[in-house]
Amino acid sequence: MDAATAQAWGALGGPPDLAGNVELVGTPGLRSALPVSELARATVAVCSLAAAELHRLRTGGDLPAVRVDEGAVAVAFTSERHLRVDGRPIPLFAPLSGFWRSADGWVRTHANYPHHRARLLASLGIPDAGDDADLVRRLTSVLAERPALDVQEDVYAAGGLAVAVAPPRTSDEPLLETRTAGTTDPRPLRPSTLPAAGLRVLDLTRVLAGPVATRTLGLLGADVLRVDAPWLREDDGTHIDTGFGKRSTRLALEDPADRATFEELLRAADVLVLGYRPGALDRYGLDDDALRERRPGLVVARLCAWGWQGPWAGRRGFDSLVQAGTGIAVAEQDADGRPGTLPAQALDHGTGYLIAAAVLRALTERATTGATHHVRLSLAGTAAWLLGGVVSQPRTSAAPDPPDRWLAETPSPYGDLRHARSPVAVAGVPDDWDRPPSRWGTDSPRWTGG
Repeated sequence: MDAATAQAWGALGGPPDLAGNVELVGTPGLRSALPVSELARATVAVCSLAAAELHRLRTGGDLPAVRVDEGAVAVAFTSERHLRVDGRPIPLFAPLSGFWRSADGWVRTHANYPHHRARLLASLGIPDAGDDADLVRRLTSVLAERPALDVQEDVYAAGGLAVAVAPPRTSDEPLLETRTAGTTDPRPLRPSTLPAAGLRVLDLTRVLAGPVATRTLGLLGADVLRVDAPWLREDDGTHIDTGFGKRSTRLALEDPADRATFEELLRAADVLVLGYRPGALDRYGLDDDALRERRPGLVVARLCAWGWQGPWAGRRGFDSLVQAGTGIAVAEQDADGRPGTLPAQALDHGTGYLIAAAVLRALTERATTGATHHVRLSLAGTAAWLLGGVVSQPRTSAAPDPPDRWLAETPSPYGDLRHARSPVAVAGVPDDWDRPPSRWGTDSPRWTGG
């Protein structure tokens, strides 16, 4: 096991005697100034090892082989770029999302969603009129005259998304926090050849790390139900890419009838994955204290963008913005000084596999010791791990193998899909999902068989 994988496995509380049971093969395929290939393979490796550990528990046999292929990891970490719907790629970043020169540096914006685009333009006094090319020209002109931090604060105050590009800095944000929420009698799991078979996962997450985690749990056999607010529509491409292996429904928790339905789902859930800002869902009784009291055996995984402490904890964020705000964009800058990006949305994907690994380890602990865990992760924590050097130095990768061997095709309600297989590699566990994405929000709010 390499240093990064060992470090992540230790953070997950994994048994040290299992640490050497990962074989790494293939050629790293993510070129970067930072050790992003090492981060990617480590997060997939520990997720695979956690799945193997739970698989052993449920079969009563030996630990299955874990063999992670770096080519599969590179393709999976760029899954959105490989996705084809009836032969067509999905849109990635909108015209108003990107790096812009400011009066004293650079700003990164995120305007993929219509409400974020509208708030960005309104905060800067730019009328939302004309075509995209005209709006790009006006945004370029306005931002060039303003200090980056002023833009950041004004846009955030209006509910938009902009971050001043910052130099790399040290951070003590942990990769993972695990808290024991209580101990009951162990909850043995029935025998199964899939690690998460029969387990119910309530998925309250959005772009991208949370859905990557729950997509992975669905691959491993869990019954995953994603719940969104009816008015907070997901982008089709993002939903397709991360919607494999799960179902999707809509509930308004403010509505008494929908709230009662949600509470019924929660009572029968084994796992709750939350991907909203700290405190955003507390009013619905989803804070840690309330959940410990109401559901003492529930495994809870929380995700946020900027970490769980400090003035930025409550801010909205995406992978691209965290890269800009933590110094990754500067570390990856071009020769001319323009900020750069990682070769994948590695904070999202890497954190997603860590969340899945943490949930699998928590389920193993619940089944063997009765301990129930609440875990917390953040994109900022994964960024700090990367910037801190998950290995002693970055490794320049050779040209990756062609991606076709790690792609699959399947029909879906959206059309014929060509998509990345899962990189999670446990002997006897499939690398593709048994169900394609359903259309967003169209499934019944009930558990399979319930």
